[in-house]
Order: sequence, then C-alpha cells, then structure tokens
Amino acid sequence: MRTRLCDLKDDDLDPMYVKKREQLKELVASIIRPKIVQGKSLNGKEFVSFLEKILEALNKGEIPSTGSLVEVFNKGIVERCLKLYNGRMGKLRLPMPEQSLQDAHDRSREEAMKAFDELHFGRRHAKSSFEQLDEDIKEVNKNIIMANEYHSARLCEALYTQCEDNMDQLQVLRLPSMAKFNAGFLQCNRSFEQECIGPSRANYEQRMVKMMGKSRSLFIKEYNQRLFNWLVTFSLIMVMVGRFIIKFILIEMAAWVLFIFLETYTRIFWSSESLYYNPVWHFIVSTWETIVYNPILDLDR
Repeated sequence: MRTRLCDLKDDDLDPMYVKKREQLKELVASIIRPKIVQGKSLNGKEFVSFLEKILEALNKGEIPSTGSLVEVFNKGIVERCLKLYNGRMGKLRLPMPEQSLQDAHDRSREEAMKAFDELHFGRRHAKSSFEQLDEDIKEVNKNIIMANEYHSARLCEALYTQCEDNMDQLQVLRLPSMAKFNAGFLQCNRSFEQECIGPSRANYEQRMVKMMGKSRSLFIKEYNQRLFNWLVTFSLIMVMVGRFIIKFILIEMAAWVLFIFLETYTRIFWSSESLYYNPVWHFIVSTWETIVYNPILDLDR
C-alpha cells in the first residue's frame, strides 16, 4: 500500500529534503507580495476567486481591451486637435467675408488634421477617431458660420439705419441744397460699401439701393418747390434789409427784381413748375448752390 506524500510527517522524510523545503518557503515568501484588493490581502482561495471574476469581466467586455485603450488614447488626441482648431478660429474677427472665413477654416482644419496624423496611435482604431475629429470640426465650423451671419447682419443693419437717418435729415435741410444732398448721399454709400461685410452684405445692398433711390427721388421732387418758396421769402427780406437796415438802393433793387421775376413768371406761365426749365432759373440754382454749400462754407450748419 502506497503512502501519500502529503500524509507523511516531517520525521518520515529525509532531513535534507525538509531543510531544502523550508529554505524554498522562505525564498518564495521573501519574493512574492500578497495581492491586495480594496485594501484587503487575499489568500489563495480568495485570489483564485478574484481571477475568475477578472476572466468573466474580460469575456463580457467590462474591462478595457487593447483596442479600447487605443480609442481612449486617441480620444485625448482628438480633443487636443479640436482645441487647436478652436484656438485658430477663435482669433478671427467677425464678421468677415464668407470666402475669407472658408479659407481660414480650411487652413485651421488642415493644421488640426496634420497634428492628429502625427500624434494618433494605431491604424484601425485611428480611422474612427479621425472621422470623429472631422465631425467635431464641422460642427464647430457650423456654429462659427452662424456667428458670422449674426455679426454681419448686426453691422449691416446698423449702417443701413444710420444711412436711413442721414437721408431723413437731408430731406429737411433748412436751406435746400442739391450739392449737400449729393455729398451726404455719396458719403453714406461709401461708408456702407467699406464697412458692411459678411454674408448679409448682398441683402442689405439691395435694401440700400431701394432706400437711397426713394430718398433721392423725394428730395428732387421737393427741391425746386422749396427753393422757390425760400427765394421768394429771401427776396422780400432783402428788400426790407436794403431799405431800412443797410439803406443801400442796389440791394433793394436786386431783391425787387428777383421777387418780381419769380412772381410774374409763375403768373404768366400758370405754375412754378414751368419755371424750373427756364435758363434763368438754372442760373439762379447754380448761384444758390455755390453760395449755400461749397468746400469752404456750409450755410445750413
């Protein structure tokens, strides 16, 4: 009958074997360290149970595999590259022309993608990360385009409103002057052309053309009549000034001539509109414009 080795006592074994066995135990004990999980040291049975749980979790995919670790690493790279893109685009001053914004987007995207190519890990898993970065960049760019449209609309609306107010002010000049109206018209148009930029420019350009055209037509329509009324009043005032204040007969006579011409001409030809085609009226208008508004003097101020 054989005796099991485990059933033998140390006295039944070779003393040299027992000695070497004890030395081996001491060596193993000095090398290994107990497995500690959640602050608790595991014995043999507990360690085996722990390994079984680890294997079960691996089979279920609850513990990161090599592929998932690569994805996590590349996710950090994607975030860094997206931050690089945001930083470049964040330096832009909106609004700006659409093509300029597109060029800036292309340069920033190329730089971000180049950085990803240099930093990413793996090939198969890098493809999905690359696509994710591209989608994130598209989403950010979409928001920037919307912001550019918003700022462009605000800027062009402010310029349009300012021009509209200026045109309204020119309609009620105390001393009607076509030269001053034209100067204000050109200045407003030039300011709009230079400062209104971005995607809203085309829409507001059409509105500006309509508004400026209406303002110009309205001013021309009332210009001659207002100037006629003002000259009649002016001639009577100069008659009084020449007779009672300055007492200079030539001024009084010139004022009477102007008053008589304006009044008799309209009586003879039925209306003041017919006067506006007379060469004398054109001469009066030219003289008036030269006196009222010129590079040196603006009597309407």
